[in-house]
Amino acid sequence: MTFTRVKIEVYLPEETIVPLRNELNEQGLLTVDHYDHVVSYTEVRGYWRPLQGADPVNGRIGELCYGPECKMEFSCNYHQLPKVKQLIETIHPYEKPVYYVIPLFV
Repeated sequence: MTFTRVKIEVYLPEETIVPLRNELNEQGLLTVDHYDHVVSYTEVRGYWRPLQGADPVNGRIGELCYGPECKMEFSCNYHQLPKVKQLIETIHPYEKPVYYVIPLFV
């Protein structure tokens, strides 16, 4: 079984959704058939604790943190993945963005 498309799930602050969506779309990475800007998001809550050596956007070293964020979801062609990862890591404000790449067998 082979796949040509992947689903991307990325956790980010809500204010980062539009800049990331716009840049991904500008690069032709959010097009599905005759539609572009194809993306969805849900509001979620997350936990994290910055450890020694971290440079957190939110929270303090050693303190367990909890707060709102969003999960942005979209699909792209597998061969576009390096560009998608580069854009996420460039635009995302977190020190280490959390994102998942899931193969789509459709």
